[in-house]
This record gives sequence, C-alpha cells and structure tokens, in this order.
Amino acid sequence: MSASPDKGASGAQPKGTSSAAHAEGSFSGAFPNGKSSTACPALFISAPASGQGKTTITAGLARHHRRLGRRVRVFKTGPDFLDPMILSRASGAPVLSLDLWMVGEAACRTLLAQAAAEADLILIEGVMGLFDGTPSSADLAAVFGVPVLAVISAKAMAQTFGAVAFGLARFRPEVPFYGVLANRVGSARHARMLEEALPPDIRWCGHVSGNDEIELPDRHLGLHQAAEIDDLDARLNRAADALANTALAELPPPVEFGEPAPDVPPRLLEGKRIAIARDAAFSFIYPANVTLLEALGAQVAYFSPLADDPLPDHADALYLPGGYPELHAAALASNTRSGATIRAHAAAGKPLVAECGGMLYLLEQLTNTHGVTTQMLGLLPGHATMQTRFTALGMQQIDSVHGPMTGHTFHYSKLTTPLTPLRSATRPQGDAPGEAVFRVGSVVATYMHAYWPSNPAFAAALFHGEAF
Repeated sequence: MSASPDKGASGAQPKGTSSAAHAEGSFSGAFPNGKSSTACPALFISAPASGQGKTTITAGLARHHRRLGRRVRVFKTGPDFLDPMILSRASGAPVLSLDLWMVGEAACRTLLAQAAAEADLILIEGVMGLFDGTPSSADLAAVFGVPVLAVISAKAMAQTFGAVAFGLARFRPEVPFYGVLANRVGSARHARMLEEALPPDIRWCGHVSGNDEIELPDRHLGLHQAAEIDDLDARLNRAADALANTALAELPPPVEFGEPAPDVPPRLLEGKRIAIARDAAFSFIYPANVTLLEALGAQVAYFSPLADDPLPDHADALYLPGGYPELHAAALASNTRSGATIRAHAAAGKPLVAECGGMLYLLEQLTNTHGVTTQMLGLLPGHATMQTRFTALGMQQIDSVHGPMTGHTFHYSKLTTPLTPLRSATRPQGDAPGEAVFRVGSVVATYMHAYWPSNPAFAAALFHGEAF
C-alpha cells in the first residue's frame, strides 16, 4: 500500500543531510530530438484542496498536447504511485516525483532541467491544496518559478468561486499565478456566473463540465491503477477534447530551469541481478528507484506473483514493493510456485527487501476488512489486519551508517508481530517514532516506502544484504 497522491504530507529538511538528494539518470531516450535550450513552457496544476480533479485535468492536458505532436513531460509533487500511472499513460513518458524534502531541491532542479532540454511542455501536478504541507506545492512552484493553474471544483458553488480564486492568487504574492479553471460546471450559465465573479486581474482559463465519463474512479488509497481502468484512454481523450476548448489548449509561457547537472553514482551493484515483483498486487514502484538500481550497475528483471511466476533465474536479490495484496490475497495464497521460489530465495540467505504491501505478503496471515483471514508466505512472524481508514501517513526517513534515506508511509493495516525492530524511522516534524524496520535473516521489511536516490550507498547496502 502507498500514500495516495493527495493524502501524503511533506516535511522539513532531512535530518543530517543536505537538500541536494541524488537525482536519477536522464530519460533522454524518451525524447530523441533534444533541444539546445533548457527553457520550456511549464504549468503547475494545483487546487484549493484534494478531490478537485487535478489529476483528471493534468492528464487531459497531457493527452491534448501529446495529440498535437508535442513532447510532454509530467511530474507529480510529493510521494505517490497511483496518479503517475494515469499521467504516464496520458503523456507517454515516465512520471517522476518532485518534492523539496524527499527528493531535494538540487535533484528536483536537475530533473526539471533534463526534461526541459527534451520536451515541448512540462506539467507538474500538485498535492493536496496549493498551500498544504511543509514544504507545499506553493513552495515548489515558487522555488522554480512555475506558474500555477488553480483547478476549482465549482459543483454546488456560484460567486464564492471568485473568493476562492482570489485567496489562492493573493495568499502568497511570491507564488506565480497563471489563472483558474472551473471544474464540474453544471451549465453554460453556471460558467458565466463563475467567470463574472472573478476579479478582473485573475485569468479565466475556461471550464470543464461535470462528466462521469471523464472523472477517474478511486478507492481507499486513491485512484485506481491505470491498468484497472478499462476505458482509461477513452476518458483521457474526452478530457483532452474538453480542454481543447479552453485557454489551456495553448502553451503556457516558458520557464528557465538551468543546465542539467546529473550525479552519476558509483557502480555499487555491478553484476547484481535484482528481481522485482510487478503486477496489480505489487505496483507501487518509484521509476527513480529502478533507474538508480540500473545506474548502480544492477540488472533488473520483473516477475508476477499474481501470475504464479517463479523468481527470474539467477536472481541475486529480490524487491517486493507495496501495492494491494489485500485485494488479491486468495490468489497469492494459492500461487504456490511463486511462494516456493521466494521462500527458497530467503532460505538461501539472498537479500530480500519488502515494503508495505510486500511486507504483508511475507507475514503469516492477512485479514481484510470483512474479517476474512488468508495465509501468507510465513517468512515473517506476524499478522496484519486491514482497517477502514489509514493508520499511518506522512514523510519519514531511516538513518543509517550511510546517512539518512528519505521516503514516506501511508497504509490502512495494523501489524501485530513479536519481532523487535532493528531500528525505527523518524519524522521530519515532531518526535513521534516512525515506521519500524525489521530484519530476519536476509529479509529487510518495513511499512516505509523509501526513495532510494536520496541515498544510493544505503540502497546498494540493502541489496548486498549488508549492515546499515
């Protein structure tokens, strides 16, 4: 399981580290026709709160400009796995995370500069409301000078739309403000009322009608995964069609991001073959994490426990990411070939790194919200029970002999285990303890989703099975 795009929380500077977290490698292969300038049209899509339709609008914009033949790069603010799946489908390119705390300002700048050198348009989707969190979406937009579009759901709203827009535009004058888009508008007359309510110096960028055929479905951790939405491309195309009739059909002004300055890490995983579980049950994977493993010299091979795949041949290490094992518990329990090869991998003393949902798969039992208990792999003693609301949320970091590694937590389960934590994560704000990190033999497991580029040496140690 993972932080939903609009339910995460940011924090302050990581303890004991600079803001210059290591950036992942360039994605220049996605856009072979490089540009000489790093100035690129860019727009930051935010809102007054979660649930306003930011992802739908961002994805629709990406699809619209892509259909015009433009090379579009989309970023997501903060920790998230679900929104990027949708945005990647819409844009046709990897969607990476930007966060002044988890990723670091210097690494964010490098990622943006790399994208600007190759793309015709950069879109950044915000997290929660524009000013929510520390640091917030507004902080990110201000640091990089990206103009902000506010998406405001106008359902059950009339002239108050103008007051909300006024507050967003004026609350922090140093945040560049582009304009507002009214979402979920009931009629042409409703749209005129909303536009007339705006102060004359706040740009009206148009409106999108409320349409169930455009809206993206969601559930307890956020949006559905892209592969689970059968008509996703049709929804994206309808959103693009709607936005083609607004001012957003044209490119926003260019923003200068400077020259790319990628950090090339040492080949600490040279020759290592790392197996990664990837399917509907295990899909919460930062693209930056995989890019880092490859930059460190590792060869990555994927397999699907849901398809009862065995581990790839000659796997030196295994990564079980988060996802939705609770939705697929019966299938996972019955897939004995995958289970047997994972158990054999651990019995051979080979490194196994499990995060959140991946950790639940390793437990003895998993109980869903209906009270149904399913036997899991039994590599870790313990029992997890799904809850009807989240049990942990927010940014965290793990400190080690290699320094801190940043990440986040967001899950709906409670764990009961006799294990004593090897260490616990810390929070950037407050003294409350973070997630436990467990080690049993060659298995390292935690609820925390780590952003490995924040500490490549720590990541390499995990997959070497070394002490940290």
